[in-house]
Amino acid sequence: MMHTNIFILVWRRKISLLLLLSSVLLFGLWTWAYLDTNPSYQQGYGVNNIPDSTDNIAKDSYKHIYVLQKLISQANRVLRFQQESSSSNKISTKSKKDLRSQTHPNSLANSGLGRFLKPTKNPTSIVIEEASAQTLSLVARRKKGPIVGESYLFEEERLKILENQQRVRNSAMDEIQNQMENEAQMLSSAERQTQYEHELQRMGIPVVAGIGPDGAKPPHERLVHLDLKGAPPKISFLKQLLPVMKTLGATGLLIEYEDMFPFEGNISTLSAKNAYNREELRDFLETCAHFGFNVMPLVQTFGHMEYALKLQEFASMRELPDSPQSICPSQKSSLFFIEAMLNQVVEFHLQVETLKMTHIHIGCDEVARMGECVQCRQKTKGELFLNHVINVAHFVRNKWSHLKVVIWDDMLRGMTLSEMQHSQIGQYVEPMIWVYINDIYRFIPPMLWERYTRVFPTAWAASAFKGAFGESLMIPPIQNHLENNIRWLAVIAKEGGRFSKGFQGLALTGWQRYDHFAVLCELLPTGIPSLMVSLSTVSKGYFETNPKENDLLKVLQCVYQLDKRRSGHPWLDLQPNSHHNQLFSTCVYLGHQFYKYSLRLYELLAEIQMYLNQVQEHSAWMSDYNVRHNFSSPIRVHELTQKTPIYISELQGMSRQAQELLYEVFDKYTIAEFIEQTIYPTIGSLQRHLANAQLLLQPNHWPQRPLPIAQALHDLHLISDEPHLSAGAQSQQQQHHQQLQAQTLSHHHPHMPN
Repeated sequence: MMHTNIFILVWRRKISLLLLLSSVLLFGLWTWAYLDTNPSYQQGYGVNNIPDSTDNIAKDSYKHIYVLQKLISQANRVLRFQQESSSSNKISTKSKKDLRSQTHPNSLANSGLGRFLKPTKNPTSIVIEEASAQTLSLVARRKKGPIVGESYLFEEERLKILENQQRVRNSAMDEIQNQMENEAQMLSSAERQTQYEHELQRMGIPVVAGIGPDGAKPPHERLVHLDLKGAPPKISFLKQLLPVMKTLGATGLLIEYEDMFPFEGNISTLSAKNAYNREELRDFLETCAHFGFNVMPLVQTFGHMEYALKLQEFASMRELPDSPQSICPSQKSSLFFIEAMLNQVVEFHLQVETLKMTHIHIGCDEVARMGECVQCRQKTKGELFLNHVINVAHFVRNKWSHLKVVIWDDMLRGMTLSEMQHSQIGQYVEPMIWVYINDIYRFIPPMLWERYTRVFPTAWAASAFKGAFGESLMIPPIQNHLENNIRWLAVIAKEGGRFSKGFQGLALTGWQRYDHFAVLCELLPTGIPSLMVSLSTVSKGYFETNPKENDLLKVLQCVYQLDKRRSGHPWLDLQPNSHHNQLFSTCVYLGHQFYKYSLRLYELLAEIQMYLNQVQEHSAWMSDYNVRHNFSSPIRVHELTQKTPIYISELQGMSRQAQELLYEVFDKYTIAEFIEQTIYPTIGSLQRHLANAQLLLQPNHWPQRPLPIAQALHDLHLISDEPHLSAGAQSQQQQHHQQLQAQTLSHHHPHMPN
């Protein structure tokens, strides 16, 4: 009977017992969590007891959140079980109230939800303790009514806690960042400049005195030079480039057409067969006007006239019959021809009513073989040059009075002050002073600046973003071009005040060929990273080291966040003599695919060149000597040609990729020229290497040593039979040998007559 009563009592109190067991389980979990997170129990296990403060906060936060999630999960299960049991149990309402009052609040309160959170100064822990108290209060409030959606309510509380924890972390980071910015603002100008220069050095960017956030203003005009000669980019690609340049601060374009302009009439043969047509070129100029660009056409009128003077119908105007480089300024037909070219180019641009055009560039740089024809010899070279430039400028100013004339300055550098002042050339043209290396004063020394400022009221400067450090380079050196542009900023700030009207602006040149007969240098898509870095710098007046304020990042799409404070590494790393850069090798921008392709091709070509140099020049079995004498070891020949077919296949694949990537940029002729210039020569070297191997593998038997002396050595008089004797001594020795042979024959042959 007693056992039956005990069983009935236990059965009636089953919910209370279950809740009691749950409380014991929660108490065990919290005890384990406390011991696991207490640093005193971690000693002796190789754990660093004094971690970094930021890392310690993050680790403790994660541990507290984990424990809190465990607590919430257990509480959800308890409440869910209670709801299900209370709905099915037939105990009286009073008994249920007694059960809830005896078990639920007290058991959860005694489980120690708040007590086992270790007190700390960590703000995240405080947030968790408060959240724990909120959780207890929420559970206690359940006694006032039926329990509905407990899981949802606890999940909402958990999300709030996580949001608070993240808010605390973000607040800490923002506070650190604001503190750094406030400290930077409190620095003096000299201290800010020192800090700025230190950051430049970390990024591999040249430091130039006087260039920085507190330096001079940027140039008023920032022109981007489009060199179109012989390899015209598609208009669709150029139109995509316009908004990029606008975002980076460009104000205009310097367009050098050469044979890409659609000439008409009796000079129509000047246009190449793949020149632009007038409709697409007008569409491009209208797009330029839409972006507010100032367009300055460039038409060569003295030197670099190869595109015209190479043709038979214009050859009579050459300075010398054997050179199409420069035109003869003494012939009247020369001036008529130049006027016809200028008339078509200028009038075509003026037809675009919304286009801003204030200057025309007439070239006149690097005039070779000047003053050598019969007519020109009667004048000095300086007189010939100045008279021709003034005649062309006079024609432009008379016909289009609103246009100003610009020339390259290099032919003026050797002239005296009196020559330039006497000609009054300063009233006709504005010089564009071009230097593409880092030491600008090496080519434009202070005395030349003095002459220029006394002759010309204003001037232009010209830097380079590609096409200046090698006639056949594939990838422009970004750091060298950036330094050139930064140096120009310093020179403009120093010398601009000496001109009465200051500097007009800076043109960033991007040469596609060194002249009409030269092969391609860096293609335009490959030069875009260099253009973006240099253009964003000159537009601001200095290189902005803060990625959030540098316009360069407005035209890049990067998969990672560029923040030097978080990563510890500079967001742009420009090291000398290196083509690789993480920013442009990983981010997305106009032309990025071909730029990355060029990096791969450059590495592959360098690897193959090292391979060929090793197996041919430094090998003892496939050298030129082995090939000439067809004498080598077959085993070694096989070893030295194993990689050759693989390299040929890789280059063929790279050729197909070039066609795919350049199809949207250039026509088929430019693509074919690029492949023939960069890839085909290396494939030819590899094929010759295989052919030599086939020759060396043909013999099955080889001659005894010594091997025959190559006939080429005799033909080139590189060796003689007796190298230690002179020619006369060799002749006497041969006669002596003949006499000895005759005497020997007479002794051994008695039947020979005396």
